Amino acid sequence: MAPDIAHTAHAVEAAAVMRLFPARPRLLALGEPTHGEDTPLHVRNELFRQLVEQEGYRTITIESDCLMGLVVDDYVTSGTGTLDEVMEHGFSHGWGTSGANRELVRWMRDHNDGRPASERLRFAGFDGPLEITGAASPRQALTALHGYLADRVDAGLLPCTAEALDGLLGTDGRWTDPAAMMDPARSVGRSAEAGELRLLADDLVALLDEQTPRLIAATSREDWDRARLYGRTATGLLRYHSWMADTSPARMTRLVGVRDQMMADNLLAIAARGPALVHAHNSHLQREESTMRMWQGPVKWWSAGALVSARLGEGYAFVATALGTVRHQGVDTPPPDTVEGLLYALPEDRCVIDAPGLATALGDTRPAPRVSPWFGYSPLDPAHLAGSDGIVFIKDVPLIQRH
Repeated sequence: MAPDIAHTAHAVEAAAVMRLFPARPRLLALGEPTHGEDTPLHVRNELFRQLVEQEGYRTITIESDCLMGLVVDDYVTSGTGTLDEVMEHGFSHGWGTSGANRELVRWMRDHNDGRPASERLRFAGFDGPLEITGAASPRQALTALHGYLADRVDAGLLPCTAEALDGLLGTDGRWTDPAAMMDPARSVGRSAEAGELRLLADDLVALLDEQTPRLIAATSREDWDRARLYGRTATGLLRYHSWMADTSPARMTRLVGVRDQMMADNLLAIAARGPALVHAHNSHLQREESTMRMWQGPVKWWSAGALVSARLGEGYAFVATALGTVRHQGVDTPPPDTVEGLLYALPEDRCVIDAPGLATALGDTRPAPRVSPWFGYSPLDPAHLAGSDGIVFIKDVPLIQRH
């Protein structure tokens, strides 16, 4: 007999979500089990609107390039550029084609119009400038950091000139060669120039920290925060490129670990300025160790969520999203003995579940792991129920054409 779990399910509303936590979390992480479907993003958008209006949240951050995200933030806070330009240049991973993301950006801009700076909503990407096939050149981050410092500190304190930096960086194509992901010999990450750039980046970041009082007084905390983002990104990218050139068995484990460490550092910086809603794949936000099978075998690493949770404690909350069906991708009705199958039997089309409460209701009844016929959907791991604060369940995901 299936356990009675109806009492653990509530409407997906901010008030119901917030009741899952002992106090308002500084970072409320909402995961998704797949990418490219707009239905979970529409649910995210509505939850963010309610968190803004009812709970004082002011920032949303998503799994997108942190430097490109500055384009979106400038638009929603001050109207810089046009909506079309922002959707084209402000998102990585193809997120700019999402109608739900476009709706989010438009709503944030409308909300901010005419409001004082202290009440404006903020947008941030928290991923590095990385794609699965490779990584960006560190040029943008390094030159922006150097330029910020060169304009405000004595030239004798800088470890190099802009011209020397440009010479060491060379052409961007050296850094972005997609063949380097499969062939470490194609990476420039451990060249003499890359080694020197890592030392210079370290010196520039140290100088930024040393001159903090002067820099904030001369510009603003906002400009200083952005310079710190450039510094984190430059050092993270150079570390990533170094591991791209590695030939040891640790290579892929270190690459995925470096990426999530970059994510975690960005999330901690975002948390420092106030409560934020975080949206990304469940695997980047869960508290348990993440696993993935790649061409060379299984890889394990600690996700950004696990790293941030270890630092923030109750200041970090994680709500996973699970889906019943994605029929256009071959994901049909879940077996009744899986977590998704138990939730699919509930009458609600969408609900939020108290995950620890669900684990208690199940008792010794351990649901079977669901197996997805489509690689793009990652089912809930029943062993992770106790590590989640909640589950947002969406019964059916229809096909939504992107334009």
